[in-house]
Amino acid sequence: MNRFVIYFMTILCSTFFFYLTPWGKAYLSDPITSAVAKVSSWIMMLYDPNVKSVGIAILDTKTPYGVEVVAGCNGMEAVIILLAAIFAFPATFKQKIAGFVAGFLAIHALNVVRIISLYYIGKYSHTWFEWFHLYVWQALIIIDALVVWLLWLRWINKEKRLKIAENKAALATA
Repeated sequence: MNRFVIYFMTILCSTFFFYLTPWGKAYLSDPITSAVAKVSSWIMMLYDPNVKSVGIAILDTKTPYGVEVVAGCNGMEAVIILLAAIFAFPATFKQKIAGFVAGFLAIHALNVVRIISLYYIGKYSHTWFEWFHLYVWQALIIIDALVVWLLWLRWINKEKRLKIAENKAALATA
């Protein structure tokens, strides 16, 4: 347990440090933020012809309303927490990569839902936008990372149990 906590904190701090550097901003934060904004607006444009995307902004073409997806809204904080939890836990590298990729996709899928919902909530009430933005969705994105990690732990334990059962079966037939 101490080993996990030390590895987790080391990975978490070093990854956040890298993420906040100019290089991390240019090659990780900015491209991911832009991709989240573009994917969100593209989905919205499928059913709302009044939506337009300009860089990291999602705008309503009929009103002056819009939202901007910024670095703190791109889901990467939850991804970094998940990365630290997965890579600090003893498992095979293949299991860690599989868990991280699945978690990355799950967090970003939920974040797209978050961006879309916040756009429409904010269009009708700034007060509700602030409340959902600061309290509801922040917690849900972090909970998503936690749920992914717990599901991943369950999956690697299942793989471990299957290997033990296979080894026992092989020993019994030998």
